[in-house]
Amino acid sequence: MAEEEVVSKTFRALVESADRKFARVRDFLSYGRAQGQHYFLKVFKAYMRLWKYQQEHRAELVKAGLNRWEIGEIAGRIGQLYFGQYMRTSEARFLIEAYVFYEAILRRRYFEECKTKDLGVRIKELRFYARFLLVSLILNRTEMVKVVFEKLKALVDDCKANFRETNFKEWKLVVQEIVRFTNVDTTFTIANARPFRYCATFDCHPNSVSYVARFHAKTVVKFRDAILMSYHRNEVKFAELTLDVYRMLQCLEWEPSGSFYQKHSGHPQENGVAVDYSGTSGVIDMNLAADMTDPTLPPNPRKAILYRPSVTHLIAVMATICEELPPESIMLVYLSASGKPGQINASPVENSVGSRRTTKSKLASHNSVEHNSFAPESHVNGKKGSNHFYDDYLWLGPKANGGSSNLYPGDIVPFTRRPLFLIIDSDSSHAFKVLHGAEMGEKAALLLSPLRPVFKDPSSADITQNGSQFTFFLTAPLQAFCQMVGFSLSDSDMEVLNCAENILSTAFSKWEVILCKSPGLDLVWAQVLSDPFLRRLIVRFIFCRAVLSAFCPPEGSDQYLPVCLPQLPNSLSPKSDIVQSSVSQLADHLKVADCFHFGDT
Repeated sequence: MAEEEVVSKTFRALVESADRKFARVRDFLSYGRAQGQHYFLKVFKAYMRLWKYQQEHRAELVKAGLNRWEIGEIAGRIGQLYFGQYMRTSEARFLIEAYVFYEAILRRRYFEECKTKDLGVRIKELRFYARFLLVSLILNRTEMVKVVFEKLKALVDDCKANFRETNFKEWKLVVQEIVRFTNVDTTFTIANARPFRYCATFDCHPNSVSYVARFHAKTVVKFRDAILMSYHRNEVKFAELTLDVYRMLQCLEWEPSGSFYQKHSGHPQENGVAVDYSGTSGVIDMNLAADMTDPTLPPNPRKAILYRPSVTHLIAVMATICEELPPESIMLVYLSASGKPGQINASPVENSVGSRRTTKSKLASHNSVEHNSFAPESHVNGKKGSNHFYDDYLWLGPKANGGSSNLYPGDIVPFTRRPLFLIIDSDSSHAFKVLHGAEMGEKAALLLSPLRPVFKDPSSADITQNGSQFTFFLTAPLQAFCQMVGFSLSDSDMEVLNCAENILSTAFSKWEVILCKSPGLDLVWAQVLSDPFLRRLIVRFIFCRAVLSAFCPPEGSDQYLPVCLPQLPNSLSPKSDIVQSSVSQLADHLKVADCFHFGDT
C-alpha cells in the first residue's frame, strides 16, 4: 500500500508540474521565430516524463484510483502542445503528431468509457472533440471529421439531457459551425476533389519545370513567412479558423506525397494496409508521425493565423515578422475584410450577371472615385498626396467606432522596406493601388480582388455562405470557376473533372513558360517566380482575371476585375489569345460557353 501511495503522489506531482508549464506555454504568442521554443521543449519533456511514468506504473495507479479519462486528458494535452507548435511553425509533422494522439484517445475510448456524471469530465470530452475536429479539418481527414462530429453532437445532446441546469448554448453553436463549414467546404461536398495544398503530382507541370529550373532573376527572394487574416461579419468558420483563411493556409503548404493523403479513409493506411493504433492501452507510437511525413519536401512557410484582430494587433504582428524576416526573404500578407463597417460586400442582386441594376450614374461615380482616389498615378507636387493613403480602408471591428478599426493603405507603407507580397480581398481593395510606387525600400507585389464578386446564380454571391470568390480562385481555381457559372462538380463524373483539371494544368504550364521567357517581366514577379507557392498564385491570378473579364458585364467591368501591380506581361492579359483560348476550351468542355463573351472583350 505504501508503494502505491508513493507512486500515486509522484504521479500527481508530475501532473501538477506539467500542467503549470502547460499554462505558461499556452499564453505564448503564436507568431515570431523565437517565441517560446526553448520553453516548449521543457513542457514537452515534462509531459513525456508524465506519460512514460503512467505507462510504467499503470497497475499501481489504477489500484490507487486512476481514471481512464485522466490518461486521455494527458494525451490530449500532448496533442494540444503539438497543434500549438504547428500553429507557430507550420511544420506538418507537428500537426500529424497531434492527429496521432487525438486519434488514439478516440479509438481507446478514454472518455467514452467513463460512466461518471461529473460535468467537468464531460466538458473535457467536449473540448477534446472540438480540438480533434479542428486538426482533422486542417488535415482533410473527411471521414474522421464525420465520425468525431457525430460523437460531439451525441455528447452535446446527452449533456443537455443530463445536466439540465447547465446552459450548453456555446456547444450547440460549435455543432452548428461545423455543419455550416462542412456544407460549404468542397473537400466534403466534392468526391475526390484535389487538395488545396501544393501537390507535386498535380501542380508541378512537366512541360514548364525545366524553364522554371533554368530561370534566373537578378534578385531571388525566398518565401518564408505569411500573415493570414479574414474579418467579415457572420463568415463561415470553425473555432477561430475562417473558411477563407482555411483555404489560403492549405494553399501555402506542401501536400505529403507519401501515403498519408488518404482523405476519404477513416483509418490511416500505409502502403494500402490499415495501421492499428490501438495496441496496449496507454502506448502511443511516438515515431508514427515520422513515418507519415514526407522528408523529401521542403519546410512549409511559417504562417501567422489571425482571427478577428484589432488594427493595432495586426500591425504589431506585421512589425514583428518583418523585423525577424531573414535576409533575401519575402513576406506574404493576405487580408480579407469588408471596406465598410458591418458591410458584407455588395448585395447578391448587384453581384449577379443576370441582374444588372447598377445604373450608369453609379458606375460613372465609381469610376470617378477610382480614378481620383485610387489611381497610383495621382500626385501632388510630383509626389503622391498623403490623403490618398487614408481615403478608403479595410474595416476590422465588431462595430463602427471611428478610425480605430480602419486599416488604411498608409498603415502598410512602413512594411514595404522589406519585400512584400500583398493580397487584398475586399470591396475596397483597389484603394491599395496607391501603394504601388510609394514603397519605402522594396517594390511590393500586389494582388487586389475585384470590388464585387460576380456569379450566374445571385445566391452564390453571399460571402457569409460561400466565402470569398477571389480567394477561392487563388486556392481552388476549377472549383471557383464552376461555382461562378453554376456547374455542379458533385454531380459530374470523374472523367469530366479530370479532363477539366488537365485543361487547366496545360494552360498553367504554358503561362509559366511565357513568364520565364518574358524579357519584360518586372523584377517584383521575377524574384519570386522560382517559388512554387507564389508562382502558383500568380498563374491562378491570371486565370481568375481572364475568366472574370470574359464573364462579367461589359458595362463598368473594372469593378468586377482583379488588379495586379506591377503589371504582368501583356502576353498574358485577358485579351491575349493564349489565355483566352484556354478559358474558352474549359468553358466548352463544361458546356458553359454561353456564359462568356469571348472575342468582344
